[in-house]
Amino acid sequence: MKKVLVTASILLMATLPASTSAQSILAKPIQYGHVMAQNNVKAAPGTIGQITNFVHDKTGEFITVTGHGLATTDQSEIILSITKSTKITDPKGKKVSLKKIIDEKKTVKAFYNPKITKSLPARGKALKLVVQDQNFTGINGTVSEVKESGIVVDGTDIYTSNKNTIVLHFADKAQILDQNGKAIKVSAIQPGMTVKAFYGPAVTMSISAQSTTDYVVVNLATEKEVQKEAIGTNGIITNVANNKFTVIGDPMKKGGVNYVILSVDENTQIVNQAGNVLRLAALKTDVRVDTYYGEMMTMVYPAQTHADKIVVKEMEYNKVEGTIVASNSTTKGQVYVNVGSDQSTDNYVILNILKDTKVIPMLGGETELKPGMKISAYHSPLMAKSLPSITNAEIVIVTFDDKVLSPK
Repeated sequence: MKKVLVTASILLMATLPASTSAQSILAKPIQYGHVMAQNNVKAAPGTIGQITNFVHDKTGEFITVTGHGLATTDQSEIILSITKSTKITDPKGKKVSLKKIIDEKKTVKAFYNPKITKSLPARGKALKLVVQDQNFTGINGTVSEVKESGIVVDGTDIYTSNKNTIVLHFADKAQILDQNGKAIKVSAIQPGMTVKAFYGPAVTMSISAQSTTDYVVVNLATEKEVQKEAIGTNGIITNVANNKFTVIGDPMKKGGVNYVILSVDENTQIVNQAGNVLRLAALKTDVRVDTYYGEMMTMVYPAQTHADKIVVKEMEYNKVEGTIVASNSTTKGQVYVNVGSDQSTDNYVILNILKDTKVIPMLGGETELKPGMKISAYHSPLMAKSLPSITNAEIVIVTFDDKVLSPK
């Protein structure tokens, strides 16, 4: 009986129109007396998806649309300002309230001015929102099985963050792209590859759920291949500024550097250790990560390059900030730290500076740690129950050194 129901559900889905393909806006003329308005929009970039955030403050109204670009060069996620000139309609040109779209989690095509920021997500001005007759949802995950008519994906729902396993059957005209936006055949997909897929609106109630997809982006390298071949850095994010992330730690076995500034954009894969896709917000100061990048990087110090993949690790970290002070309580290979650089001695810490401890001096400064230097130090969670506490330093960053001249 279950097999009959599942088969019937799949046949039903095949008769339903799949979510509009990425290029359909260019193929169909606009009706309903809006030819001129549509002609203005046709050349504009666009994103199809759900509104995942709404902000209304003194600076204006802003929405975040998350989904995929109508063309491979368009944004998969973008923040758009809603102005008096922004048109919000259904496919027939009838006005629709923004509140209704958000409340009912409607799928929209969002067209915007080509002049957008280089931030992540990019920001721009909404020209027109077109509510779609049918909704879809999406999944970020890993292919666990390849079937004759589709794939099995284990991952996370893009819009709810719920874990999900779904069997996806390819629509007749499904767009199947690699990570560079190039069309590929189903035969190129293998278990272990990561995918971003959109499906629906019909989904069976079977275990596992099944649906039809017409848009899939596949990373052709499996997780093991990427991590085995790529160079990178295993370390801690110590600074975040303008979508650039400073990582200090150990080079990977295949190569890399111990101090790097990584630029992150929509082509960077961000996942946790289970392989589930994360948002940019997961990359914060003091987070431990495995980062992977190419061999091309700037020759300045620290090196700078683009991040291909970042794995956020669920590991404990401990951090102290303070001033190194002279003390008779330390021996060779130790520094005495006035945590907080205050008058109290109750929170002092002794750091063991080991062979593997990374010491990052100020530019032009020394790697030798001396009294008077202000530091930020990441250390082992294990601390001796003494007064002061003693622990092993993993990374020490010199933030002030009176021997180094500050730029005027």
